[in-house]
Amino acid sequence: MGIRRIAMDESLRQLGVSDEAFAQAKALAEKQEVPLRDAVKKVEGVAPLAVARALSELSGLPVMEEIDTEAIEPSLVRPIPLMISREAGILPLYVVDGELVVGLQDLHALTALDDLRVLHGHPVRPVLVPSDVLEKATNDAYDRASSSASDVLGDVDDEVEESDDLSLEDAELLDDPNQAPIIRFVNAVLSQAIKERASDIHIEPYEKDLLVRYRIDGVLKESLRPPYKFKNTIVARIKIMAGLNIAEKRLPQDGRIRRKMMGREIDLRVSTVPVRQGERVVMRILEKGKVFSLDKIGMEGATLDTFRKLIHRPHGILLVSGPTGSGKSTTLYSAITEINRPDLNILTIEDPVEYEVPGIGQVQVNHKIDLTFASALRAFLRQDPDVILVGEIRDTETANNAVQASLTGHLVFSTIHTNDAAGAFARLVEMGVEPFLVASSLLGVVAQRLVRRLCEHCREPYTPSDEELLDLGLTRERVPGQVYRAKGCEECNMLGYAGRTAIHEFLSATENVKRLVIANADAGKVKQAAVEDGMITLRDAGVNKVLKGVTTFEEIRRVTAEDGGH
Repeated sequence: MGIRRIAMDESLRQLGVSDEAFAQAKALAEKQEVPLRDAVKKVEGVAPLAVARALSELSGLPVMEEIDTEAIEPSLVRPIPLMISREAGILPLYVVDGELVVGLQDLHALTALDDLRVLHGHPVRPVLVPSDVLEKATNDAYDRASSSASDVLGDVDDEVEESDDLSLEDAELLDDPNQAPIIRFVNAVLSQAIKERASDIHIEPYEKDLLVRYRIDGVLKESLRPPYKFKNTIVARIKIMAGLNIAEKRLPQDGRIRRKMMGREIDLRVSTVPVRQGERVVMRILEKGKVFSLDKIGMEGATLDTFRKLIHRPHGILLVSGPTGSGKSTTLYSAITEINRPDLNILTIEDPVEYEVPGIGQVQVNHKIDLTFASALRAFLRQDPDVILVGEIRDTETANNAVQASLTGHLVFSTIHTNDAAGAFARLVEMGVEPFLVASSLLGVVAQRLVRRLCEHCREPYTPSDEELLDLGLTRERVPGQVYRAKGCEECNMLGYAGRTAIHEFLSATENVKRLVIANADAGKVKQAAVEDGMITLRDAGVNKVLKGVTTFEEIRRVTAEDGGH
């Protein structure tokens, strides 16, 4: 194979890289004392394909612009850890005519070719691949090659013996990844949950069964039934990972696991509870580095415009209501992320702190030392805050402190557990806040629910029946044509849905609403006045999403059952 020694800079210029991008790459190479071929990959405006072609001109190696990941044999990538493949910028692709074709991101990876030749027993044929193409192919190949939890079960069953109690020596063994086969199973359970976009993992012992279930898009789905004899060792492994006391099986425990999985930083909030048949474990999956934006939570039209305007007010209270798991925290994080800027002092008190937001002071509730929502809120007022987020208003002291904070010039965000937006006013009055203080401090209330998104690959159109429309309080004039329903395909694991979005109703504290609150009117009258003032109810917001093809009437009926016709 002949080597054409064309200078890297000449090759890049021939491929159309701008003078500005080239100058940046050259300056970076000199500053960091690295070759130009390494520096150019870090400069914006230089296409990965151009870099690969320039390296080809420099080395004489061919360029492979596209990779068929379906054709990559899992047996070729399994022996190489994913981390090494990513760091070295190499990926075994195919065996062609007795030669192993290996994709390289740059020329540094040439040093690993001898190891691959020995590992796979084939002569190696290197090809250069654009970095973005190689990264996607690497993720896809390892995703396909990784064993599912059910695949791992067979191996573990042969290696783990039944045991009723776990000794400390066994616990030490469980923390050694080279010796404990149960670790492979637990890791596979976590990996499979990430792949399937699960929000929670449930491990549940029953009289004769051990059940693993994933909550996907808000609905629990059975995934595995490991042999019952594994119940103690699986729970012990999870406790060790979460830093919990494995000897304590009589009391509930809470912990946290931080892991990097499939190229993402993942936090798992772990809760164990003793039940009659052993210990039940639930792990909530939280992705670190999640980007929050009001434009991405499903809020639309006039509701979004009004809410966006009110979060920039200098003082007052904005509440988000809804059941557990309805996305209230995401809405609050999105709101404070939008207003977060250097000239504002934003403080939060949460139970627990689910996501870390740069530039914001976040405090976690600790009941053991009497650090509660109410006590933290009192302390915050001495910290010169502009904006305060309280995780939940659940008692009289917290409610009164939040109202006083808003009346003294602070913007307060919080959540409250009510069925709809109108119920929040009555709930605060029930907690002991004077009606006139509620009316003067509360800017508005968002009520929300999460609905599953239809899979765009398999959703099917249909014309709803008159009975279906009547059940939802709708007329044929409101739904004149076809809408979509779930079907199921391989892309969505035959569920018919993929992902979730929120539906919202926003009750703004208009003069009519304030007058009714001061008069201590019930929630029904407050809601009626809000609708007359233009409020879009949860049911109506849901129907709008059905008409846009986002979700189904079935989903809207499921999450807004208490909303009735309005």
